[in-house]
Parts: sequence; C-alpha cells; structure tokens
Amino acid sequence: MSTSDYPVVLLIEQELTALDATQVLGLHSGIGEGVRYVVLLPVEDAAGRVEAAMGALGSGEVIAPLAMEADDFVELQHDLLNDARAALAASLEALGAVGGTARGEVVSDDPVQALVDAVSAEKAQEAIVLTRPHVVAEFFHLDWTSRARRRLGVPVLHLLEHESFDEQAGQGEGISGL
Repeated sequence: MSTSDYPVVLLIEQELTALDATQVLGLHSGIGEGVRYVVLLPVEDAAGRVEAAMGALGSGEVIAPLAMEADDFVELQHDLLNDARAALAASLEALGAVGGTARGEVVSDDPVQALVDAVSAEKAQEAIVLTRPHVVAEFFHLDWTSRARRRLGVPVLHLLEHESFDEQAGQGEGISGL
C-alpha cells in the first residue's frame, strides 16, 4: 500500500474536541498526505438510557416501574440519533479544522462489530478507539479496545477522549499498547 492511501478507522464514544483531533492527526504526521479517517460514533439506545436512569434512581430500593408510552421511546430514540449525528458532524469538522480528511457514520448496532466491518471494508492500516475511562470493563477486558484487539489483525490504539497524551500517560490509561 502506498502512502497515498492510509485509512484509519476511529471508534469514538463522544464528540471529538480540538485536542482530540490534533492528537489523532499528530499520530500520523510522518505518513504523508494519504491518511484518511473513517469515524464511527454509536448512537445511544433509548431503552438502555431509560433503564440506566431507573437503576440510578433506585439505588438499591425497589421503585415502581415508570410508565412510558411507545411514542416516548420513539421520540427519545429520534433525539438520541439527532444528537449523535450532530456530534459526528462536529467531530468531522474538528478533524478537518486541523487538516484531516475524514468521513463518518453513526452506528446503531454493536460498536465493535461496526469497527471490525469498517476496518475490513476500508482495508484500514490501524484502528483507534477513543473513549472515556471505563475501569471495570477495562479490568475484565470487556471494553471496546480489548474486544477489537481480539478480532482485528491491525494495531488498535486506545486513547482517552478530552485528555492530552501527557495526562493519559500519568494515570496508566490511554495508550494501552498495540
């Protein structure tokens, strides 16, 4: 593969900041102008959000189920999809603002499967997963990065969103190996 085509797939959990975009592009500064990014942003599931909220409200107590109409779920899912689309557009804009070439999509299925499919379709040279810290999932290797590493034949880099490389290195998080 020539340096005129170096696809990188990014799986992000939330909208990229200017810092995130700068750091991602900095990882590929020596490759040349052929780096292109495919950004995947999962849309949150409405039922999962309601379930998590109910669990937080309960905090160990039994709470009567909240009544929610089907239309309420549809409306919530529509709002979550619009939020994800806006976050993806802002992320692509952030990458473009620092000189990156990127396109992306919102995914509604398993994020790791979407990453695997995109790496295969794009013939990507590497994958980058940008998330908030998920200590328990990472400890048990159930996080996106660990799951992707088991399934992909390309390097998978895990970075923490909204933190500089220096901040990540000081806490044992972030760049967790290839």
